[in-house]
Amino acid sequence: MRIAHGMAYRGHIWLNPLKGAAIVQGSDVASSLLHCKTTSWAMMMLRRTVLGAAAATSLGSAAPWAWGQAKAGAGRKVVLGQSVPLTGAASEIGLAFAAGAKLYVDAFNARKPGPGFSMELRQVDDGYDPAKAGTNAKKLLADGADLLFGFVGTASSDAGEAVAKQQGAIFFAPFAASDTLRDADHANVFHVRPSMADEAFKMVRHCATLGQERIAVLAEDDAMGRAGLAAVRQAMAELKLPPLAAWAFVPVNSDKVDAAVATLAKAQPQAIIQVSLFNSTAAFIRKMRKTGYVGAFMNFSVVGIDPLFTALGKDIGGVVVSQVVPSPRSSATPIVKEYLAAIDNSEQTPSYESMEGFIAAKTLAEAVRRAKSSDTAALQKAMTAMTDYDVGGFRINLRAGIRDQVRAIDLVTITPDGKIVR
Repeated sequence: MRIAHGMAYRGHIWLNPLKGAAIVQGSDVASSLLHCKTTSWAMMMLRRTVLGAAAATSLGSAAPWAWGQAKAGAGRKVVLGQSVPLTGAASEIGLAFAAGAKLYVDAFNARKPGPGFSMELRQVDDGYDPAKAGTNAKKLLADGADLLFGFVGTASSDAGEAVAKQQGAIFFAPFAASDTLRDADHANVFHVRPSMADEAFKMVRHCATLGQERIAVLAEDDAMGRAGLAAVRQAMAELKLPPLAAWAFVPVNSDKVDAAVATLAKAQPQAIIQVSLFNSTAAFIRKMRKTGYVGAFMNFSVVGIDPLFTALGKDIGGVVVSQVVPSPRSSATPIVKEYLAAIDNSEQTPSYESMEGFIAAKTLAEAVRRAKSSDTAALQKAMTAMTDYDVGGFRINLRAGIRDQVRAIDLVTITPDGKIVR
């Protein structure tokens, strides 16, 4: 393995020293970043900013509730409607993803000369509740959204897409959506991230390469967990590996993992693939290691690498996480360089989830540019043709099926001292 970049994690998110959260001197960021509870402060400020915008969305008219505002004389406007967990079990993921999308929309609308159209991003909180996500989807479309964008969570994405399909709307860039939304029946759905099956295949093949064929799965007892379990089973069948040694479900983002630990420890797996949010993941890893387990822990990207590091600290050493976007510190990649330049002009800090939101918003802007219209039919035609879009040194296939040869998936880990390793 090699160091992918020199930036180290210190808590929930990377701190931006230019905003007063920490002080960095010299090139060894890992050793000079001052933590001192600033990560909690930074997340609190991000949460306050995002929730404030969401509150304006639910209380105000179109003008105050948009993060990315149309400007006078900017030409046509495209309205994006996003339901996202700003509170609840997956709020750390939702806040970062929403903030990354906001970052791009704000930068896009500030361009001079303007690109001929503007984007308006309307965001509402669903608390990681699929019923609320469905209700939000209906309201967003009724209030004038041209399309639905960036829903987070498998069940929430299913609920939002059902509304979009019923109303003939586009459903763009869901995060952790079910692979069933990649079927031909869902021609209105466009994906920025690869399938869960692709992530599962990458992890299972990695295990097989290392001779780890006794694989177990820990999954949360929800739509996401069941979809991930199915994806791992499919990958093992494709690679002609033995069936799963064991599997177990745990409550969503909970530390109630004792029964799962007992089940999987009894099976003596060589590797455990986890499809769970960070609290469940961290609690399971700690308790599983206490049983004497020394095998691998592999994680779908939905875990959230930033909050997982916060939860595990130095215990994260050796834990592997699948990543579906470039490292937010790989500044040699053009899209990352653009992202970091936008970060420098904001109160945000870099993260994988924010990077994905930024990429999703930029990809949508390119689709609008190609369509030369916010009309659904024109947008859908343009998006359908974007099967190998270079967003800036990173390629995207918006109509990828279960298997996508365009997209790269990295397996990364964080060392106990906070370095990202590929």
